[in-house]
Amino acid sequence: MRMSGAASDVPLLRVSALSKTFVGIKALDDVSLEVHSGEVLAVVGQNGSGKSTLVKVLAGVHPPDPGASIEVRGEDGCLTPRAAGVRSGLHFIHQDLGLVPTLSTTENLDLATALGHRWLLPSRRAKEHARASALVRRFGADVDVRAPVGALSAAEKAIVAIARAMDGWSRPDNVLVLDEPTTAFHAAEVRRLFDALRRVTAAGAGVVFISHRLDEVLAIADRIVALRDGRKVADARAGQFDNNALVHAIVGGSVLDGRTPDRAPSSEEVLLVRRLRGGRVRDASFSVRRGEIVGVSGLLGTGREDLGSVVFGAVVRTYGSVVVDGVTLPAGDVGAAIDHGVAFVPADRHRHGAVMTMDVRENLTLPGLGDVTRRHGAIDRRAERREARSWSAKVGLRPLRTDRMLNTFSGGNQQKVVLAKWLRMSPRVLVLDEPTQGVDVGAKATIYQQLTDAASGGAALLVTSSDTKELATICHRVMVMEAGTVTRELTGDQLSETALTQASLSRPARHLDADVEELP
Repeated sequence: MRMSGAASDVPLLRVSALSKTFVGIKALDDVSLEVHSGEVLAVVGQNGSGKSTLVKVLAGVHPPDPGASIEVRGEDGCLTPRAAGVRSGLHFIHQDLGLVPTLSTTENLDLATALGHRWLLPSRRAKEHARASALVRRFGADVDVRAPVGALSAAEKAIVAIARAMDGWSRPDNVLVLDEPTTAFHAAEVRRLFDALRRVTAAGAGVVFISHRLDEVLAIADRIVALRDGRKVADARAGQFDNNALVHAIVGGSVLDGRTPDRAPSSEEVLLVRRLRGGRVRDASFSVRRGEIVGVSGLLGTGREDLGSVVFGAVVRTYGSVVVDGVTLPAGDVGAAIDHGVAFVPADRHRHGAVMTMDVRENLTLPGLGDVTRRHGAIDRRAERREARSWSAKVGLRPLRTDRMLNTFSGGNQQKVVLAKWLRMSPRVLVLDEPTQGVDVGAKATIYQQLTDAASGGAALLVTSSDTKELATICHRVMVMEAGTVTRELTGDQLSETALTQASLSRPARHLDADVEELP
């Protein structure tokens, strides 16, 4: 259901002939668009299409090339870093959220609030905490607003950023720009966000919504602009698109969104997990067979987001066992897990999945340098370059430049490198948390193909994801978590996006709390 606010004829934001060039690379090429009051404009495109550059130019992070025009509420708004911000009528939620991880939720919200002479008065912390709690609860989050934001999950951080951006608007005719706000959201969190955006647009604001999730775009947008290689290739009412038409506009052809595994797994159990506890996981038991892709679904806070980290050892388990091919792994020992053939692709690739200031070649060979190292210990650079180029080509890295720093690539290409560095190790067990988070449809298809190929090659895959469509597409079976335990399992004809959503939102008939209380 789309926004109910009626769009006016006078745009809140008008962008004309916008181009942006970086050292000979044209990230944006003559892009024009408008955002009206009461309207949601979705901007879609593959990673590297220019979406993030558009946001950064609007925010004043990058100046546009000469000749561009940006009007906000009918006035010249060609922004500079000094002029950008609340005064411009544009409010931004970037991919990196712009939060200070060492500060609390309350303090992060206060950063966006003009205190005036209040800084001279004693701080009323209890009142500020109560206000912060009320703000984040508007979006369905119940967090300790006194705790550092760095301790929150990815979805909880996004909710804090959204609450901060929408707090204290003095007038309704603003434009809220959201750059991939729902990458870590489950369906329930997405609905809460959309409800909040409906209230904002009904009051007269405009919204620019950027997302790789095309189902969300079709559900929320009034109009859709598609970018490809920095150019606008489509601009039309949302009703003129279905999923296939939108994919065609984005990539210039049809793309396979995913594929159901075409080979049945063997009966041999590679990964055996019993009574696992750690992080938000309270009592999880399951197994994964050779050649099997097992998914894990569940709402935020159910333990789904911690399960992969506990299995791998990045989060120490406090009870239970993890067995790989008959060998019990020591708790919290990532090195032992890797030595026994376990690989882990985490949700946060920037902090935990790769070294962004290293180049692609260094990232790809880092987990296993043995086959590119000479007898005396020096790295064989020629062999390393050959190995990196081979794996970069296998995962479709664009551009195929292994000497470039990883942080200069788009999010989808960064994720391809993170996946490739572990596939290169031929893992027995491949654990992935949100494997296509913040990834465009083209990169998503490549990643799905790599995962199904890994399973066909005999690896056991455990995939935790907030994307129920993704799980229903690539998995042989999917477990649903509730209160830190595995409460349901869907497979065969039972396994569908609708069934997974229903299972995640409804409480199980039988709870396992009694079993959990028996744990020491």
